[in-house]
Amino acid sequence: MGKVVYFHGFVLEALMLLLAVHFVLSSDGLDNMSMSKHNLSTISKKLKLLNPPAVKSFKSADGDTINCVELYKQPAFNHPALRNHTIQMKPSPGSTGPTIQKQNSPRLKVVSQVWKRSGSCPKGTVPIRKIKKADLLRAGSLDRFGRKNPTVADESRRNKNIYADQTNGSNPIRRVNDIYFTQANHSTAVLVTEGFSYSGAKADINVWMPSVEWDDEYTTGQIWLRNGPWYNFESMEAGWMINPSVYGDRQPRLFVYWTADSSKETGCFDLLCSGFVQTSEKIALGSVMDPVSWPGPYQYQITLYIYKDFDTNNWWLQYGNDVNIGYWPAELFSSLCHQATFVEWGGQVYSSRIGKAPHTATGMGSGQTLRTFGYGCYIRQIRIRDNNLILKYPVWVDTYTDEYNCYHAFNNWEYMIDPEFYFGGPGRSPVCP
Repeated sequence: MGKVVYFHGFVLEALMLLLAVHFVLSSDGLDNMSMSKHNLSTISKKLKLLNPPAVKSFKSADGDTINCVELYKQPAFNHPALRNHTIQMKPSPGSTGPTIQKQNSPRLKVVSQVWKRSGSCPKGTVPIRKIKKADLLRAGSLDRFGRKNPTVADESRRNKNIYADQTNGSNPIRRVNDIYFTQANHSTAVLVTEGFSYSGAKADINVWMPSVEWDDEYTTGQIWLRNGPWYNFESMEAGWMINPSVYGDRQPRLFVYWTADSSKETGCFDLLCSGFVQTSEKIALGSVMDPVSWPGPYQYQITLYIYKDFDTNNWWLQYGNDVNIGYWPAELFSSLCHQATFVEWGGQVYSSRIGKAPHTATGMGSGQTLRTFGYGCYIRQIRIRDNNLILKYPVWVDTYTDEYNCYHAFNNWEYMIDPEFYFGGPGRSPVCP
């Protein structure tokens, strides 16, 4: 009998040990992938590429680790087209053009980044969020980590789109070709302009924290500059985003994105692949933004300006009115290195539950369809730049939304000196089942 008791005790201990190991692996997300030596080696190599050696490292209050990496050792230069690239430390003189006269209001506040409360990076380095093993293991594939899924047209929803054509009050109405926008698993609400050659776009976007229902979904408030047809376009994007699959939480974060082929094989968010060249030590791409807007009189916003340097053909990203974060090198593109053919301001929700019942409850903008200051997500001080250096409101604009019952797009231009664009919504609701 004693031997039997001992045997059962041994089995019990073994089972408890196996359960403990399974719990540890699951908690780190390791059951998403096979734990073969090959995968462990691949993950290790990927982490080394994404986390260059740091000259300084510190923990941010939001849980991120910030690595201060020498400017020349950032991931950008792993791109084949940038092996012999000469880094541009600052924009060419006069390339930004004249600044906009800002509207001074005590109700408008500037959003900061949480990591800056814990430390700073020295000149000659750039702050890069440390990527952890758990971040990679959330991805369905290491090759697709930090990337959007390829753009696929959703013909089933194409004919259901609703337009709300608007102009600035003095120009004829034109319609946007919806095949540019109707994408599978995407819902977009934007203000768009086309018909000219664009060399820059700027706007103030207030930052909110709408709900994101599932971990494989994301929501944005952003600016796009694009060139090319929907099935093979080139794009530069910047704004705020909540993306659990990339960042591991539901906090709004500053992001950039690029692609040269509708996200088939190229491009990524932030510095998660080679491409975007960062030059500033003051901003960390992918970092948490705080404080954010809540219903009420005080709103927190960011100012973003994407513009072409005519001397180098690189596209710079400016944060606020004075911090040039870095640039998309001209070598990344074949068409955008010359010009953008249309510009969009607004938001996007990604979900496999778009156009299906039940619809995702992931919100866009403020998560409300309200069109009033303090309650809706706005984009203000909207400007474009064509082939001269003058920033101006577009000659023609149009609003577009894939799902008007779920996310709205409204350009408030009547009786206003400077029109304001409102976008967003809650997703699933009584009118969006």
